Amino acid sequence: MDFRHLGRSGLIVSRIAYGNWLTRSSSRSEETETALVRAALDAGITTFDTADVYADTQAEESLGRALKGERREGLEICTKVFAPTGPGRNDMGLSRKHIRESIEGSLRRLGTDHVDLYQAHRFDPSTPLEETMEAFADLVHAGKAHYIGVSEWTADQIRRGHALARELRIPLVSNQPQYSALWRVPEAEVMPVCEELGMSQMVWSPLAQGVLTGKYQPGGELPADSRATDSNDGSPVLAEWLNDDVLGRVRRLRPVADGLGLTLAQLSLAWVLQHPNVAAAVIGASRPEQITANAEAAGVRLDEATMAAIDDALAPVASRDPAVTADSGPADPGWRLA
Repeated sequence: MDFRHLGRSGLIVSRIAYGNWLTRSSSRSEETETALVRAALDAGITTFDTADVYADTQAEESLGRALKGERREGLEICTKVFAPTGPGRNDMGLSRKHIRESIEGSLRRLGTDHVDLYQAHRFDPSTPLEETMEAFADLVHAGKAHYIGVSEWTADQIRRGHALARELRIPLVSNQPQYSALWRVPEAEVMPVCEELGMSQMVWSPLAQGVLTGKYQPGGELPADSRATDSNDGSPVLAEWLNDDVLGRVRRLRPVADGLGLTLAQLSLAWVLQHPNVAAAVIGASRPEQITANAEAAGVRLDEATMAAIDDALAPVASRDPAVTADSGPADPGWRLA
């Protein structure tokens, strides 16, 4: 496993991180979750990402149980706040009330007294940004969160949040956007701003919800055990990719991967990790062997010819419009997404 600092902070994360939205938002069992976490640990993964909203808070609970007994200092546990976790009017958002109450629930479910990275799951236009950042500062100063991150914020929102974080002397170190060779939306605006401000990307869906693994074939039937056939896991953006044009172009990557002795998934993960502003790629899985194989992408370096071949194959069907960041586009089909 390779490791990298998160932004210009001192926090070191594994380049492949384990995320349990996929596992615990579906009908998969707790035994599966534990097996996946064990496979991640065996592969050298130390960074674990979840959120309070995943599986109606059950994801944090199962991750906490799966990590019980591990040396806490050797792990980087990351979770998120914003999405609804109850029926009340104050059970969502980035108000001081919801942030303070949510961190207590997350810590209890995860079985820890602190998280290493606490992330604003989305931007909250209904709460003053000053209130949000001051609430995060309180958590850092109380030792309940070591670092602060955001997820799917626009470049302008990140810049404003970072300015307040500097005033409050708290470490805003990361953004978690959707990013893959098929979803290149953060490249135009978000990544340059983050690089300027000393923040890294810890990206979700680096395999384009499984499309970049090659499991879906043009003109073929959907695999029975795939996310496309799971009502808990599917999303509108996945449906948009399941057409013959996209799938045919993904198939053009097969000889590229074969020539390097890689699987399509490993090639796609290596492509994501090649970007200098990406510190880690968050992966999910349905079987432990997927974790084991995909973790090997952390050490892969792609040359310019390979990067050009990938771009040539996928560029015509890749999404790049920065206007679809977060809630303004199909990257966010409700709170089932990372």
